[in-house]
Amino acid sequence: MHVRPSPLLSAVFWMACCTSPAGAVASFEQTKHDFRSSDAAVFDRNGELLQRVRIDPTVRRGQWIALADVSPALRTAMVLSEDKRFYEHSGVDWRAVSAAAWGNLWNTKTRGASTLTMQLAGLIDDDLRRASGGRSLTQKVGQTLAATQLEREWRKDQVLEAYLNTVPFRGEIVGIDALSRTLFGKAPHGLDAREAAVAAALVRAPNARPAVVAQRACEVLRTMAPETKNNSNNKADCEALDMFASAALQRRAFDASDGIAPHLARRALRESGNGADIHTTLRAPLQRFALTTLQRHLRELRGRHVEDGALVVLDNASGEVLAWVGSSGVLSQAAEVDGVVAQRQPGSTLKPLLYAQAIAERRLTAASLLDDSSAQISTASGLYIPQNYDRQFKGLVSARTALAASLNVPAVRTLVMVSPEAFARQLRAAGMPLRENGDYYGYSLALGSAEVSLLSLTNAYRTLANGGRVGETRFLPGQGSNTTNAIDPGAAFIVGDILSDANARARTFGLDSILSTRFWTAVKTGTSKDMRDNWAVGWSARYTVGVWVGNASGAPMWDVSGTSGAAPVWAELMGFLHAREPSRAPTPPPGLVHAPVTFGRNAEGGLLEASRDEWFLQGTEQAEFAIDPVAARHAATGAAARITSPTRGTIIALDPDIPPNRQRVRLEAEGAGVRWQIDGKPFARGATAQWLPWPGRHAIQLVDARGQVLDEVKLEVRGAGVAAGASAPPRP
Repeated sequence: MHVRPSPLLSAVFWMACCTSPAGAVASFEQTKHDFRSSDAAVFDRNGELLQRVRIDPTVRRGQWIALADVSPALRTAMVLSEDKRFYEHSGVDWRAVSAAAWGNLWNTKTRGASTLTMQLAGLIDDDLRRASGGRSLTQKVGQTLAATQLEREWRKDQVLEAYLNTVPFRGEIVGIDALSRTLFGKAPHGLDAREAAVAAALVRAPNARPAVVAQRACEVLRTMAPETKNNSNNKADCEALDMFASAALQRRAFDASDGIAPHLARRALRESGNGADIHTTLRAPLQRFALTTLQRHLRELRGRHVEDGALVVLDNASGEVLAWVGSSGVLSQAAEVDGVVAQRQPGSTLKPLLYAQAIAERRLTAASLLDDSSAQISTASGLYIPQNYDRQFKGLVSARTALAASLNVPAVRTLVMVSPEAFARQLRAAGMPLRENGDYYGYSLALGSAEVSLLSLTNAYRTLANGGRVGETRFLPGQGSNTTNAIDPGAAFIVGDILSDANARARTFGLDSILSTRFWTAVKTGTSKDMRDNWAVGWSARYTVGVWVGNASGAPMWDVSGTSGAAPVWAELMGFLHAREPSRAPTPPPGLVHAPVTFGRNAEGGLLEASRDEWFLQGTEQAEFAIDPVAARHAATGAAARITSPTRGTIIALDPDIPPNRQRVRLEAEGAGVRWQIDGKPFARGATAQWLPWPGRHAIQLVDARGQVLDEVKLEVRGAGVAAGASAPPRP
């Protein structure tokens, strides 16, 4: 039932209509369309929410909430608190206007006459928005006219829905979604009567003290259910509400960013540039599994001083990013650092690209023999002495074994053939932009001394998976990805075949390694200097997966190997990806030959490696591989015959408590057919010898068969010598 206004109020109203013509009000659909959340939503490829990111620091708005998704308690509380006759009037409550006018006349306190519809008109029209000093008479009249027009064009449920989504509550909070999530930590549909009463109280006094809010909420609660209240219960309920309101007003449960892909979401928002909700190429189920798996594994490694990790999953054909986990989240002290793009040393994970280049340049085949033994390689800054991970040497091994078992010395010898600068060019061609030239890194580049990102490294492995063709990655739909040839297709295939060979990696990883999957995959692990970074990168027929674990601070891990660090996460991800999808070995490209090979024997008479069928670039195949160890060392380093141990200026201190025969010095040299001289006198033949030192300064010389000095080292021996009467060093 509508109340007819008094003649005086009618006259004022119609005078205002004549003097202040109202403009057209926005439609409900337009108001909803113009609503802007303070957060951007980032979705996966199928429309599932991945992340919510705050983009407006000046106000806190959630999503637009349909009236059906608002709890009945809140709808009731808001109407009873702000506009009891909301469903009776047509935008203006003339009964309330009359009461307010009468109260002003007699200076009596009454409830305001502003209806929900009038308040909404002031919220959606900037010209009618309330200023700090209140609305002017013209604005009040315009607000009244706009309210009546809204009621003619909108339904009541639309008015209430728009009001609940645009009304300011407290501080920066606007709209029921932001309020519910900030103060109560839940969605609007879950608010109970007590929470609804506090929300309604905040509309009237948004920045009031908690005690005032609680008092007002208590009044609302009584109005909502008067029949259940008596005098004794009212006091107890209000006291409880006081404590509840104080706790709620201090809570800030609505985080600035929430979801499972924070790093990718921020990057996607920057690249899209529109600040609106965006869709990505990610798969939400895979992203969720990847994050959970990484966090679980890192919890298992916490006793080894590991707290950070990152991973990325790429689609081989398209370059689409399917999963992007930038950090371990709550486990990390640097959760904001995006480990997918952070620059870190990749360790042995660069070796596949090095061997691919050497094979493509026909410097090596997969069956070529390399010497895994102690090496001292001359550089401009001194000697470079590479070591294997286990500090042991395997002797002569094939390139297949050297790569699959991740042996360091053969990799460095391979880089000597290729050269650091040429290898650096190859890495750049594969999509890894190094900060310096190859000569800056020197031969340590073979072992991953340059810094690269997990994303670029994983994409370089995707290049191997795609037969040597490199293309950019993308995480936004519609981005193009042109490909170019960066690696010889045959060499890429051979490297993939090596990295999928469980037998070839057995010398280092064993036959039951975590790297062995029940479907075809090719994988390589790596650990950087001082155990600061651990990697596992590999591919299947359809996907390439890269995983890094370590510490964002650069602190070293404790006893984390290639198979205990990143590899278990890599294996679980591959298992998830291929739970219902096969992965078969790739088809060899044209220009390859599959031929049987045999190997020679070592110094002890055993076979260097078992006979097998091997892949070759056409024209590089041969049936047998055998080589002299000394000649191999000489050829691999490309250096002239020289003394490798001891070095110039060495001082040897003899211990009188140790028998002289136990203090022999091992002499080592590179070169074939060499002989040793001590202080100008012949001493021994061959690349190695054992010398029993005696006090004094000595000259150790390496000579050829004609007696020409090839190299010389001077050293000093201090301390007790051999037994008295001994005038010359004994023969070994």
